[in-house]
Amino acid sequence: MTDIRKYETDIVVVGAGNAAMCAAISARENGASVMVLEKAPEAEKGGNSTYTHGSIRFAYDGNNDLKQIMPDLTAEDFAITDFGSYTEEEFFHDMCRMTEYRTDPELASLLTGNSFETMKWLVSHKVRFVPIYGRQAFKVDGKFKFWGGMIAESVGGGPGLVDSLHEEAARLGVHVLFDAMATELIHDDDGVHGVIFKHNRKTTEVRAKAVILASGGFHANPEMRTRYLGPKWDLAHARGSRYNTGEGIQMALNIGAIACGNWSGCHSVGGDRYLPEFTEGFQRLSYPFGIIVNSEGKRFVDEGADFRNYTYAKYGKLILEQPGQFAWQIFDQKVSGLLREEYRGKQVTKVKAKTLKELAEKLEGVDNEEFLRTVKEYNEAVTKNIPFNPNEKDGRCTEGLAVKKSNWANTLDEGPFEAYAVTCGITFTFGGLKTNTKAEVQDVLYQPIPGLYAAGELVGGLFYFNYPGGAGLMAGSVFGKIAGENASRYSHQVKEKKEIL
Repeated sequence: MTDIRKYETDIVVVGAGNAAMCAAISARENGASVMVLEKAPEAEKGGNSTYTHGSIRFAYDGNNDLKQIMPDLTAEDFAITDFGSYTEEEFFHDMCRMTEYRTDPELASLLTGNSFETMKWLVSHKVRFVPIYGRQAFKVDGKFKFWGGMIAESVGGGPGLVDSLHEEAARLGVHVLFDAMATELIHDDDGVHGVIFKHNRKTTEVRAKAVILASGGFHANPEMRTRYLGPKWDLAHARGSRYNTGEGIQMALNIGAIACGNWSGCHSVGGDRYLPEFTEGFQRLSYPFGIIVNSEGKRFVDEGADFRNYTYAKYGKLILEQPGQFAWQIFDQKVSGLLREEYRGKQVTKVKAKTLKELAEKLEGVDNEEFLRTVKEYNEAVTKNIPFNPNEKDGRCTEGLAVKKSNWANTLDEGPFEAYAVTCGITFTFGGLKTNTKAEVQDVLYQPIPGLYAAGELVGGLFYFNYPGGAGLMAGSVFGKIAGENASRYSHQVKEKKEIL
């Protein structure tokens, strides 16, 4: 029998996305040697982080705070932009109301309270941010106004964020192995001591004083989706990384970790009906400015219930529940200029028509007569005396409909009309491992498993039912940093103990 290849390090991090690399950088700057195991090849590194726009939610008190995060902002930028403020209390309240008050209050408090300092920490490690003018602000009366509590994204989007973190980790001396799939935690009664993994399909192991799991959830595993989320979730379009298949969670459960959080819930969005899985450009998120109809030609959701980044992560589930698991988003020319960039391009399933009757005939799989009846009733129900304002919840609603539209209700009466076919796309799962405020993984007795830490999407307890846009990247950064700090501290204690012995 051939001996397997063996490595040794202070800390091994499983995963190489935002949470994982924040953990690796944090552990390294606190004096630990660090090895990162990335299941994907180098060209696909970064997990779901690579597939994001890099939008990140954090608390800030005003322009002076933003200048610390985005030092390139000029006086002219501030003159033409109302960035407003977004306090820790508002962030915490959003976490509570989006999750129907089920979020773990200690973890949510850490997330919201540490968000600004963590942003400064990211900037200190050469991650750059810019305002999200294209998706989070509209220009009204000559001035951009941001809405929905999210104002910044990483330069280069998700890929730019991941590249910046990897470059910084390399500069600090973090060792990253690609094509390295973790399969088992090395453990005994004293805790976790490393990871067995397949490197280029060869069984390998790395001995370590602590392990940080940050390998994402199970959104790309249709078997686990169906087992935990329920029927039809195997039919959902898988977005993001194809490598997030749940092994990190399972490895921890196998050694006695306790499951936590909303295992039947996930981040799911509406996106193009026919794009292949794991493809960028899937999302179609300008629905607040139009209506959404199912195959029966009926509306089934309040498109204007709240700002897009407070509803988009739960509306995919509602589309999945419709006959045939699809719907159509409908817009007229009054709002076509407000549609996000993703509505333009070659990989878009759309139809266009000069009249509503002509549009109805082009809506594949939709009851034409019922659709026209729905639009007629909707147009008659719009409260036209309230001004339309895309930058705020304007109260321009419908009256008397079974399914109300609460804001941004405009009549559909100016052709040409546009319609976009959408289905459900799953982004990440909400269930995972239970951790404490030190990012230590808890066992079934609610005690920390010595030497085992976790961060990112495989941590349960933060998100239930829904989530505020941009909170996922922020959670990965906050808890990745915390995991790195505490794992490094633990590794030093193990070293000192061995030296005494």
